[in-house]
Amino acid sequence: MTRSRRLAAVALSGAVALSCAVLTAPAHAAPSVDTPVATVQLSSTLPTEIDYTWAGSSGFRYRLPESSGTLQWADYPGVTPPAHAGPDDLSTGTDVITSVSGAAVTQQHRSTGVSATVTVPSGQTYRAASGWSVLTQDAAGAPHVLRAAADGTTTDLPVTGLPDGAQLTGTFVTGGSVRRLAVVYTRDGSTDVGLVDLADGTFRTYLTGVGNSPRIVFNDRWLVNGTKAIRVDSAPGTAPSTITASFLGEAQAVVGDQLLTGNAMFLPGGATPELTAVSLTDNTARTLLADSKGSFVATPDGGALATAGPSSVDWHVYRVTPAEDGSATTEKALDLPAWQASPDGMTLAGGELLVYGNTTHTGGIYGFYDIPLDTAGRPTGLQSRRGPTLQGSTCPGGDAACPQLEALGDGRVAHLWTDAQGEEHVLAVGLDATTIADEPTGDAGGRIGTGTGRYVLYNGGTPGSQRVADFPRGATAGGTALDRTRTAAAVWGQRLWTPGGTQGTVVAYDLKAKKNVATVDTGAPCTPSEIQAVNAWLYWSCGSAGPAGVYDRAANRAITVPSGQARLADGYLVRENRTTHELLLTDFHTGTATTRTVAVLPTADQNTGGSTGRWAVDRFGGNVAYLTDRRQVAIVTAGVPTSALAQMEAQTDPQPGGPTTANPWRPVWQLNKPSTWRLTLSNASGTVVRTLTGASTAAAVRPAWDARTDSGAFVPSGTYTWKLTVEPRDGQGPALALTGTTTAG
Repeated sequence: MTRSRRLAAVALSGAVALSCAVLTAPAHAAPSVDTPVATVQLSSTLPTEIDYTWAGSSGFRYRLPESSGTLQWADYPGVTPPAHAGPDDLSTGTDVITSVSGAAVTQQHRSTGVSATVTVPSGQTYRAASGWSVLTQDAAGAPHVLRAAADGTTTDLPVTGLPDGAQLTGTFVTGGSVRRLAVVYTRDGSTDVGLVDLADGTFRTYLTGVGNSPRIVFNDRWLVNGTKAIRVDSAPGTAPSTITASFLGEAQAVVGDQLLTGNAMFLPGGATPELTAVSLTDNTARTLLADSKGSFVATPDGGALATAGPSSVDWHVYRVTPAEDGSATTEKALDLPAWQASPDGMTLAGGELLVYGNTTHTGGIYGFYDIPLDTAGRPTGLQSRRGPTLQGSTCPGGDAACPQLEALGDGRVAHLWTDAQGEEHVLAVGLDATTIADEPTGDAGGRIGTGTGRYVLYNGGTPGSQRVADFPRGATAGGTALDRTRTAAAVWGQRLWTPGGTQGTVVAYDLKAKKNVATVDTGAPCTPSEIQAVNAWLYWSCGSAGPAGVYDRAANRAITVPSGQARLADGYLVRENRTTHELLLTDFHTGTATTRTVAVLPTADQNTGGSTGRWAVDRFGGNVAYLTDRRQVAIVTAGVPTSALAQMEAQTDPQPGGPTTANPWRPVWQLNKPSTWRLTLSNASGTVVRTLTGASTAAAVRPAWDARTDSGAFVPSGTYTWKLTVEPRDGQGPALALTGTTTAG
């Protein structure tokens, strides 16, 4: 069985509902806690459904499935409804709300507040209402049109024009007009449909032999049933035309001269749902709203409402209205909130909040989703899927910190997965929506340590087992860069930091050069039981009781910090007091440690333990995030200066067999924080032939060169000099310049 089959990855679409609401701190929180700069939620990938309870010419009333049935109102942007409103002016009925209680039918014009009451006479039964008109049926089955009179009485207009022997089926269709109402009847074994003119009570049959389906839709210009369409103003006896355009979906409304269809029962491979407009004059079809499905409704002013959007977090109600030429136009009327999903884990890296959870409401289906952040920690974009959907995650028995996540700073996240044979795999996902990089460990019951870029530390369940998994650029099958006896260890860039041979020393092993390259005396009074590394900072601990410290390799100084389970970041560390639930940030960048409380976490544990359960820090020049009691993620600004831009690791060797359009040169520069970049390629004479620009993926620069010049021509074979100029996204510190060579041809 192949790895890809064993992983059983399922591709699903996804996309963040953003909220800038400030969290309310728990009652027991210290007054000095930081105010979050934003809160975000993991959102369902299923678009929000909406139930329209009324729609008019000024707006609509609706309820959402997660709002406990609460009715809400939405006004159309920039719309001025009719000023005059009353039963004597049927056209203003496009903004009338009707409610029925016994024999009383109350009508109120939403915009002006003008109201009227229609009293259903004894012996008649209410059937439908459209605008200021009420349709009833008497004991003999005959329909009537009722309207409120100026003196408070009710006028009764019997409907005329029904064929002899017609028996109403009980199907009365409104929508698309306040002048007309559709009625279905049977006669001599045929089921036919016609329209009642509500102004004078006359009825006219338009379509015969329609059966019970498909749906009837109409406006003041057209009546449509199935593939039959007929003009409302056509002469009696006119045969309906046939709709020959090939379209998918159910008829939803007629707007102008356009039949709107959507909610197809089946879609061909590669197709996406859409609202299609089919011209009833020439049978041409066009997409009116792409990515449209779910809730549609015809409005009494001859328009329609439809839901559409590229994703569940970019989902909207659109108003469709007729144009003078008979076409239909669309305008966004309401932004719909995304349903909240429950996060099962989160991590931060390089200005990206990566959240893990089930967004499909289907058991066992999990995935990673990215929310981009600015330098303060505020969201700058919508939730998007990062990596394939996965069938669960490794959760060791009794382990509260699950799933185990490690953000690598290059756009990827590493986590553990156990196959059907019980073997644990280190997986790296996040560069696209489908790719999984996989390295089997040959072990079980292990844990992920630290990792950056291509390298991930794995501590096996077998006593003493430790290895560094390697996921180089473009690889879906990982490798093992180092297999060793377990000690305290940390990976930063291409270096593995482990305890040295003498007390307090820490040694750097270069995973590429395969040798020790540095020894640092941290001053620790023990052989560290824990080591973490970020930039020039080395964190060590002698155990849960301490002591603990940070060694600043840039300034050659030791800094004492509080003991306890902590996570190192750039110039600070974060730890949780498991008794008081305070989340504590210790800033040591000046050489002296100062601690503040950034949050008080919920008392009830949620994915407890470690920085991938209740909280996370961004080691790549970022901030702090934590789970709230509402299952949202709050983000606070660390407020600690970041280190200067630096290269941690690079993969710039020439592309074998390339570069070409299909097989470009794809170098990777792993930096220590997010950036914007400019890459130039020059020929042997020093002339720049190509300039590429972009922004880093988290903290990794990932350009692609297809051996073309800026004008699109292929370059001759030879050696080319590249120069990468990188600017820090946070504006702190100088730019970084790197150079080297590659080949083409």
